[in-house]
Amino acid sequence: MISRNSNGVYVIAATPFTDDGALDLVSTDRMVDFYLDAGVTGMTILGIMGEAPKLTSDEQLNFARHVLTRVAGRVPVVVGVSGPGLDNMKRLSTEVMAAGAEGVMVAPMPGLNTDAKQKGYFAQVCEVLGGDVPICLQDFPQTLGVHFSTETLLDIFHAHEQIVMFKHEDWPGLTKLSRIRAEFPVGALSILTGNAGLFLPLELQRGADGAMTGFAYPEMMVQVTERHAAGDVDGAEDIFDAYLPLVRYEQQLGLGLAIRKEILHRRGVLSSPKVRAPGPSLSALDKVELTRLSDRLATKIAALA
Repeated sequence: MISRNSNGVYVIAATPFTDDGALDLVSTDRMVDFYLDAGVTGMTILGIMGEAPKLTSDEQLNFARHVLTRVAGRVPVVVGVSGPGLDNMKRLSTEVMAAGAEGVMVAPMPGLNTDAKQKGYFAQVCEVLGGDVPICLQDFPQTLGVHFSTETLLDIFHAHEQIVMFKHEDWPGLTKLSRIRAEFPVGALSILTGNAGLFLPLELQRGADGAMTGFAYPEMMVQVTERHAAGDVDGAEDIFDAYLPLVRYEQQLGLGLAIRKEILHRRGVLSSPKVRAPGPSLSALDKVELTRLSDRLATKIAALA
C-alpha cells in the first residue's frame, strides 16, 4: 500500500483510445510496459489527464482491472476515484482495491469554498471509504477551482492518518510545499508534485518526495529524481533543462493532453493520439512545432550522454 513514506515517480497514465473512441487495451499494455521500462516507482490511473470523467463506470473499472493485471504488482498503482457521489466513490474504491490497487486519489468536489466545507468533505470521504484505504489528496486549484489554504491542509493531514499522500499542484506553490514539509518531515507525509513536472527540481529542493504527473518523457522525471536523491542537484537540473522546452509546451492548459498523446503516439506507445470529445486537437502548425522541439530535444540528450 502507498504510505506516508512513498516516494519516487508515480506517472499519471493516459487512457488510450482507438481512432473511433473505444478503449484501446492493446495500447494500454504497451503503455504500461513503456512506463515500467522508464523506471517509474508507481502509476496513477483515471486521473484528470486520464480522461476519467469521459469514461463510463464500466469502462473505468474495466480499464483499472486491465492495468492492474498488466502491472502485476511490480509497482504500486493508485486509482483516481473522484466524483460528486460518495456512494459511487465507495463502489469504485472497493472494486479497485480488491483488484490490487495500492491506494486511491481523491480531488475535492466543486463548491468547497470554505475551510469548513473542505474539512467536512474529506472527513466524509475517509469515513465512507474506510480506514484501510490509503488516500492521496489532490490539490489542483487551476483546474478544480477549489483553493486550499496551507493551514486547512495541515489540519486535514493531522486529522486523518489514512490520507498518506499529498499531490501538490498549486501554482505558485513552493512556499506552500515548504510550509507543509516543515510541519510533516520526510516520512511523515508523502508529497508528490504535478504540473507536468514544470517545477520538479525546485520542488525536490523544497522537500518533495518525487512527482505524480504525466509528462510524455517519464524517463526525465525518473532521472531527475534519482540524481537529486543521490545528491547531484546540479546534474538533476542539467537533465531537466534539456527537456524544459517540451515540458513547457506540453503544460499548455487546454491543449496539453493532445500534445502528450501525440508524443506517446510518435514514440510508438499509443496506436492513436485520440482524445475523447470534448477535447483538444493539434493543428498542422502545432505538429510542426512539436516536431522541431522533439528534434532539438534529441540533440540535447545526445550531448548530455
